[in-house]
Amino acid sequence: MLKMLNYRIIHLSKYYPPDRGGIETHVQILAQTQAALGAKVHVVCVNGFDKEGNLSTKTKTVNEIDGDVNITRLGRLGSFARFDICPELPKKLYQLVKEPNTLLHLHTPNPTMLIALTTLHKRVPLVITHHSDVIKQKVLKYGLRPFEHLIYSQSSRVLTTSFPYIEGSKFLQLYRHKLSYLPLGLPSSNYVQPNQIALTFSSSLKEKYQGPIWLAVGRLVYYKALHIAIEALSRVPGTLIVVGVGSLKQELKALAQKLGVDDRIVWLGRLSEDELVGAYHAATALWFPSNIRSEGFGLVQVEAMASGCPVINANIPGSGVPWVSRHEQEGLTVAINDPIALAKAAKRLLDEPGLRNRLVISSRKRSEYFNHVTMAQRSFEFYEEVLAQEWNYMNTSQSSVSSL
Repeated sequence: MLKMLNYRIIHLSKYYPPDRGGIETHVQILAQTQAALGAKVHVVCVNGFDKEGNLSTKTKTVNEIDGDVNITRLGRLGSFARFDICPELPKKLYQLVKEPNTLLHLHTPNPTMLIALTTLHKRVPLVITHHSDVIKQKVLKYGLRPFEHLIYSQSSRVLTTSFPYIEGSKFLQLYRHKLSYLPLGLPSSNYVQPNQIALTFSSSLKEKYQGPIWLAVGRLVYYKALHIAIEALSRVPGTLIVVGVGSLKQELKALAQKLGVDDRIVWLGRLSEDELVGAYHAATALWFPSNIRSEGFGLVQVEAMASGCPVINANIPGSGVPWVSRHEQEGLTVAINDPIALAKAAKRLLDEPGLRNRLVISSRKRSEYFNHVTMAQRSFEFYEEVLAQEWNYMNTSQSSVSSL
């Protein structure tokens, strides 16, 4: 780890908080923890906000400081098919890699940064965290594939967030010789010991809404499969609290009305971190019905487990989701796209004596495995291996030139 003090880490992320999402949260936690351990860290991402702090498709470049982490939010002219048009990006990348002892860490899927890297005609140590395959967006998937192969071939190491994801990805099998996995980590103290704001919010939810409280956290997009949770609610008592925003909200609300459960669903949208902690502590369980491999890990599962909120997840083939919270160990895992199975699992938590308490204890213990400091220290180990390989490559190349 001491070697890392002499190097600068550049994280290439699609977005960064206050943009919410699993990858964004992970990049922030990893960058801040690496900086706290002594590394020089810079994050480059797309700016999704105007100067008033509102989400906007047209933005300007701004530089910020987040604790000990330098942030460059690049302005964009617009966005098309998940590709952000950022004219300043190639020039900014070139400026950054000109500085000595720089290592790039790319977080994918991320078409904007991926394509920009193809314009770098310079060898730079590159680590990629492959958070998930591109599954549904066929045009993006196949249009992006040549760029993916180019950058992944040039990379020094490709990381996934779990071993099961490696086994389930045909794309990653092409790079098996450079694959490892680095589970996501979380500073869990706020979840284990909630502050007064979180406790007050938790109490207000339990007082205001009929129990048991079931919680769903995530963007309202197709692969989160919130329609399964809504269908399951029609078979169990209680209230479903939904935390998150997204394009499917109206469609999901229409389904809830059709099924006659709209009066038992609370749409909270975005919450502060303290409020989210409070929601976990108010809930009987987190419902996590994501149904395809676009969901590679599910960091909210770790948040819930650290809070003592058992998880009911879905058995997505080739995903790390059921590995994070394991069936009958820390939570309950059901078949994908099966609202009846989700409802039966929820009823077990209500009816089976001692089950929920056992899962709460195991969940809190399991969450300790996903520690943010361990994650950052392990990332340093990967970086040092990559930098050693680069050093050997440079020496070999120089020796070859000298012998001519």
